[in-house]
Amino acid sequence: MFKIICVTNRKLCSDFSERIKKISEQNVPIILREKDLSEAEYETLARGMINKCPDMILHTYIGASKNLGVKKIHLPIKALRENPSVRRGFDTVGASVHSAKEAREAQETGADYVVAGHIFATDCKKDLAPRGLDFLKGVCESVTVPVYAIGGITPDNIASVRRAGASGACVMSSFMTCPLGEIEKLIQSFRRY
Repeated sequence: MFKIICVTNRKLCSDFSERIKKISEQNVPIILREKDLSEAEYETLARGMINKCPDMILHTYIGASKNLGVKKIHLPIKALRENPSVRRGFDTVGASVHSAKEAREAQETGADYVVAGHIFATDCKKDLAPRGLDFLKGVCESVTVPVYAIGGITPDNIASVRRAGASGACVMSSFMTCPLGEIEKLIQSFRRY
């Protein structure tokens, strides 16, 4: 089944807590990715969000995840590389990768899935050219774990992501900026493929 995953950025909205709850109610997995916070600040935020999204995937901070008893973690490839035994403490480990080589490394280190990007132009990476669909296809062909595309994914281009072989897509901006009352409609527009 082609999966849509929400990646957070609380700075893009003024109703973050309510938004997370609504997205979670639509059975969309959520990666709490708040890169500007210290680990202590992140842990405080995550503690409040877990009640709204009990199936949340925490990002980067292994210690905070363990303190909170969260068994799903998503790591940049560098953090996975530096913590190869992380697999033992978590039920699910994901990794962000930027090449087929990194995807293979993540898989060999024990990642259950990889997030590859950025695929299309995105405001999050204004200064970097997108890697494109051929890149995504290459990553998908290089590993047996699920590959999720990230970067500029919209309802208009999601079908091409699926055709490239991805198991799903990670979406940030549209989940964080669409009107709160239109979240369900947005999710349906992504799921129609």
